[in-house]
Amino acid sequence: MPDAQLTARSLETLLGEWRGNGAHYQALADRIRLLVLDGRVPIDTRLPAERDLAGRLELSRTTVTAAYRELRDAGFVDSIRGSGSVTRLPGPVLVQGAPIGGDGMLDFTKAALPAATALPAAARAAAEELPHFLPSSGYDPVGLPHLREAIAERYRSRGLPTDPEEILVTVGAQQAIALIARTFLGRGDRALIEMPTYPHATESLRLAGARLVPITVTPPGSAGPAGPAGPAGPAGPHPVVGSGAAGGSGEADGWDIEAIEQTIQRANPALAYLIPDFHNPTGASMSPETRARVVAAAAAQGTIVVGDETTGDLDIDRMGEFPSIASFRTRRAGDAPLLLIGSASKSLWGGLRIGWIRADRSVVRKLIAAKPSTDLGTPMIEQLVVARMLPDFPAIMEERRVQLRSGRDTVRRMLAETFPDWIVPDLHGGLAAWVGIGAPVSSALALGARNHGLLLAAGPRFGLDGAFERFLRIPITYSEEETGRAVAALARAWAGSLRGPVPYADPVALADVV
Repeated sequence: MPDAQLTARSLETLLGEWRGNGAHYQALADRIRLLVLDGRVPIDTRLPAERDLAGRLELSRTTVTAAYRELRDAGFVDSIRGSGSVTRLPGPVLVQGAPIGGDGMLDFTKAALPAATALPAAARAAAEELPHFLPSSGYDPVGLPHLREAIAERYRSRGLPTDPEEILVTVGAQQAIALIARTFLGRGDRALIEMPTYPHATESLRLAGARLVPITVTPPGSAGPAGPAGPAGPAGPHPVVGSGAAGGSGEADGWDIEAIEQTIQRANPALAYLIPDFHNPTGASMSPETRARVVAAAAAQGTIVVGDETTGDLDIDRMGEFPSIASFRTRRAGDAPLLLIGSASKSLWGGLRIGWIRADRSVVRKLIAAKPSTDLGTPMIEQLVVARMLPDFPAIMEERRVQLRSGRDTVRRMLAETFPDWIVPDLHGGLAAWVGIGAPVSSALALGARNHGLLLAAGPRFGLDGAFERFLRIPITYSEEETGRAVAALARAWAGSLRGPVPYADPVALADVV
């Protein structure tokens, strides 16, 4: 029996803008197939009855029947007596010229850097240090004291007084997000989120039972069609758009602060999840004025602010830091907490699953009490490695700055040469470019690229209900050779995405991590 049933109304919401220039049955099948591949429609979900969906979408039943038949033929749907049409993932489907399985696939779904060059030496030193900790049980739910002190020192160096008791070490930033959501949100509570945003945060908030209240973030300054020039900006210091007073409606930095203030006042969310530095995926950074006004608006409503600063160190041009969003908190008695999330995974290596939460002592104690329900301790050896690397953080980040600048300029140059009409935003930091592709075909383009050896996260992966079909997140973290292969695959897939339906390769090769 199917695990869940999808109503026609719910599927209509997930479909978003699905109609294209081709046959409606094929476009509908393509979009449902993408929803299954992206995990937005889980496996073993019963799809709406053909008559119900046809009425909801104002289509003929024949059109929906043909779409379901396409899905059955491709292995994405089974017809089960008494259960209707149930979603499945097929085995490998051979497409001429496409790689079989995951071998040879270039995975651009992950915007992540390779390991910092300092990591092997730090790992060897940590291994030599480990015997000192072996007499203990090894279960560490809070974090090693010297690692918590090193993290606290990082905050103090940014002008944010912090004690080790205000730090909780977690298994990556993802656990930090999920732990905060589970601890501070109840079913039906509203949670303010940016759109687009980091999709795994959205998933954590939804799993906690939150009702999502979106606010829009746009790239702060668009370079327009990149043209024949190469770099996206100068190699030296470069001011962020909106780094002064936001002024007017406050949209200069990508956030409409007046709209945010009105939304917080009207919706009264229990929690606001924000990415203020090098926002994922747009690359925007909040101006100091925007930070101050968001914190003030949240304090007035008793809204908990969660500032995800995992990308905050990934500066390319700015050559300096804005004050942390926590710097604008007044700490008046009765104010809602303001929590910061950090991570070693974005800056040092994705394989180092060490994150942390900075919050008031009382909040940290509450989080510690909630943590054992899903995790009994953070890996000891990884904590030792990160503790070894943090004192050398400035030198490591200079290495990262060089890598990211090279990747950004390579992406911009190659996109300009291949897709002169695409819109590449100004990008001063972060791990990816939020590129405007000019047509609502991001999903079709991502699916088509898979048949040319490239895995790519479609724009709607970062939104809600099928939005952002005109955008594509392109990482700047890969080598020139890999980026060249990716752009070539996109070029081959582009024409097909504009014409209509595309064939499919092995869906197992589609990664979940973005």
